[in-house]
Amino acid sequence: MSDKPHIMIVEARFYEDLADELAKGATTALDQAGATYERVEVPGAFEIPAAVQIAVRSMDFFTARRRFDGFVGLGCVIRGETTHYDYVCQESARGLNDLALRHTLAIGYGILTVENIEQAWARADVTKHNHGGRAARAALRMIEIKRHFHLFPR
Repeated sequence: MSDKPHIMIVEARFYEDLADELAKGATTALDQAGATYERVEVPGAFEIPAAVQIAVRSMDFFTARRRFDGFVGLGCVIRGETTHYDYVCQESARGLNDLALRHTLAIGYGILTVENIEQAWARADVTKHNHGGRAARAALRMIEIKRHFHLFPR
């Protein structure tokens, strides 16, 4: 990528330690790619799509250009004893996918949906699965695809 993409990282902070590890993976990947980023905290995974929508609506009206070139959603949902898990997982994924399709956004999905804390750590840990880094690289790749089809910058 010739000019540095600017990314919004939306972090669900419900599980603070996991959120920190996911963010560590994402920021390391973005730093390695030469991208710039801003971090925005939200209470949980359910709020991630709304934060992205708010950022999209905050477009710079003087230049008619979006403030962010891509987005990374980071969070964790651990199954509990109720159906709350199913709704949060489903709606956060649906919300981000709807935004990506409706607004042609480059989004990296880094919301862990797991059965227990051990699975969450295995996926968040930067020395193991590093889902934060994977989500950041996915957003960067989608920006490259937008450029390929001349949809970037926008």
